Amino acid sequence: MIRFSTAGESHGQGIVAILEGIPAGLNINTEDIDVDLARRQKGYGRGQRMNIETDQVHILSGVRYAKSMGSPITLFIFNRDWENWQSVMSPTSVDIDGKHLKKPRPGHADLAGLMKYGVDDFRNILERASARETAARVAVGAVCRELLKEFGINIYSYVETIGKVSAKMSGIDKSQIQHLAEMSFVRCPDKTASKKMIQIIKQASSKGDTLGGKFKVVAENVPIGLGSHTQWDLKLDGRLAQSLMSIQAIKAVEVGMGTKFASTLGSASHDEIFYSNKKGFYRTTNRAGGTEGGMSNGENIEISCTMKPIPSLSKPLKSVNIDTKKVEKAEAVRSDVCAVPAAGIVGEAAVAFELARAMVEKFGGDCLEDMKNNYKAYVSRIQII
Repeated sequence: MIRFSTAGESHGQGIVAILEGIPAGLNINTEDIDVDLARRQKGYGRGQRMNIETDQVHILSGVRYAKSMGSPITLFIFNRDWENWQSVMSPTSVDIDGKHLKKPRPGHADLAGLMKYGVDDFRNILERASARETAARVAVGAVCRELLKEFGINIYSYVETIGKVSAKMSGIDKSQIQHLAEMSFVRCPDKTASKKMIQIIKQASSKGDTLGGKFKVVAENVPIGLGSHTQWDLKLDGRLAQSLMSIQAIKAVEVGMGTKFASTLGSASHDEIFYSNKKGFYRTTNRAGGTEGGMSNGENIEISCTMKPIPSLSKPLKSVNIDTKKVEKAEAVRSDVCAVPAAGIVGEAAVAFELARAMVEKFGGDCLEDMKNNYKAYVSRIQII
């Protein structure tokens, strides 16, 4: 089984991920991982931190001569900002002059974490709750993406909404969506909407405010039958939703039509099934978003995620000083104005990991060659049904 864990703090020495279960023989190049790390750092509305960091991965184990060995893969991303925080974040010495953070930010992990872990300085909480952790997830996702490419699976994302501005996707050629998103400063395929999104981000920034939005992740050429209907924790859509909901600031996940199902008749909610000798079974719509009964149904996986506005405001909301218990302005912590475009890249990584995990579960094999042979046998079997 593929699994991973991450470690490291936002202003610590770096971020680490350990990825297990990748079959031996997969080509893994740091340059490919760095491409996705760079994509995560882009997007109009990012904060000053992105001017400091130039994320690059260092592979510490599990890869030899650019091929996976079957053993755990350790990925390390150095924090360049560490040199400015060595006294504050030192694991050994104590900075007696360090400023303790006492005024938790509404909407952040600060207060709940402070109370849960019994600390008197919520820097201990924000350092790990920070979205800086997602750099490790993107690195993990980039490795998983390489595995999925071996089976023709492609994953991309694009921004649907920022604030009150939404893209109009009806007139855009689906084959151009990925390219148009990558060409946009806000990763939105609709050029008109992109310009408006940039303007409202500027307006929010000038007011010391932040903006949220919605992005969609699409996975193409996913084989039918990943996941299972037999147990609740094996359902592919449930696993995808959990992984995406775990991304910082994500508050809603919709598969396919999502919340629109609530106001749509059954006759207009489901995807009719057709058959031809050339295509086999197929659909002409994809309202289900590529899953039925907890399993992939052969159509594209399509999932939308809603991200709340970042709670770190340059003009903070009211809070309470944990020492005096008096009302004060929350701490002003450096952050982005809008991170929705970057969150889409993290969403791609989350989907890549879950699909790679499902592929390994379905097709097994300690080496890539075995996994491919199992995949070919499965495809041959279902093609004659």
